[in-house]
Amino acid sequence: MSIAAKPAHSEYHPRWYRRKIGTFWWLGSWPYTRFIVRELTSVPVAWFVVLTIALVVAIANGPSAYDRYSELMKEPLMVFVNGLAFVFLLYHSITWFNLAPKAMVVKLGDRPVPGILIAGANFGGWFAVSIGIALLVTWS
Repeated sequence: MSIAAKPAHSEYHPRWYRRKIGTFWWLGSWPYTRFIVRELTSVPVAWFVVLTIALVVAIANGPSAYDRYSELMKEPLMVFVNGLAFVFLLYHSITWFNLAPKAMVVKLGDRPVPGILIAGANFGGWFAVSIGIALLVTWS
């Protein structure tokens, strides 16, 4: 077998060096920690989706099912879990609205709209909807 006919691969491949990385590598840097916490806030978002679906099912199943759901939501553990999930949901929402200018470039004519206006519009809409819901709940 000549040198030119030698195969391009080797039967025994040398091992590459791979540095060992711990499970909590992201705790070493504040930007990584914020990123991971923000990603983990999707769990409370899913929690509230499940609770909303359960509420709709309870309403569809009649007054007794709704009463059972309401009593479950009054349990101290559920109040604590929902309160904690709400804090994470606020963090998720705030970081989401702050990321909007980076994810969406809006142009007015040929000039880009400043990011502060995009984020401000998101926060303003959030505030307006929250006030509307609060008024709807208190007037009922």
